[in-house]
Amino acid sequence: MSLAGCSSSVSGVAEPAASADGTGGAGQSTTTERISASLDSMLLTPTDFPTPYQAIVLAPQAVAQAAADLGGIPAGAKVDPAGCKPPTQDYGPDSTAMIVGTDNDKRATVTVELTRVDRPLATRTAEIGQCLEVATTKDGATAHVTTKILPGPPINADDTMAMRQTVTSGEAGATVKQSMLTLVGQVADVRISATYMSFGDGKPDSATLDQVFTEAVQRVHAA
Repeated sequence: MSLAGCSSSVSGVAEPAASADGTGGAGQSTTTERISASLDSMLLTPTDFPTPYQAIVLAPQAVAQAAADLGGIPAGAKVDPAGCKPPTQDYGPDSTAMIVGTDNDKRATVTVELTRVDRPLATRTAEIGQCLEVATTKDGATAHVTTKILPGPPINADDTMAMRQTVTSGEAGATVKQSMLTLVGQVADVRISATYMSFGDGKPDSATLDQVFTEAVQRVHAA
């Protein structure tokens, strides 16, 4: 991954963060700076996605389902280990915003998500590191989620991380493999993630992923 660094600084009024991502544990420090701009105003627009990606901003009612698809763990699923359920997240417009670009020929998407959080990214990264192999069960269907944490992208943010995930479901001979490559950065109380998702073992479009992630972080910096 080759990412251009951002040079802007965070603007806006700093105030106590009011939203939570549920990722923190006892004794974890909280994010004390809040970006006053709305998430919608900082989110990329469809014209920010290169050809052939056709992008749309998701309506609030569609965000929760899309977030579960990206994480590989359906809402309400039984998870083993039990402590690896995703943190509780508020999907309201003031807490989560998402835009999805689709390459129909490759059956692939690039998704940018902005979330309000009150915990450092390092807290969530540590939790993911304890859940690198997870089995899920819902409505009799089972799946396995495998995660590999990668070096964080070199971009101007409070913290960054990256991860590669695969979700394998179905029976032998009829399995479905979903692959994701995710870049994450945090600026004050806004967490920015960009995920390339496809099916099978095809090479991810890392150039587009880098491009939209860099622009997404810069947009938050400029708010």
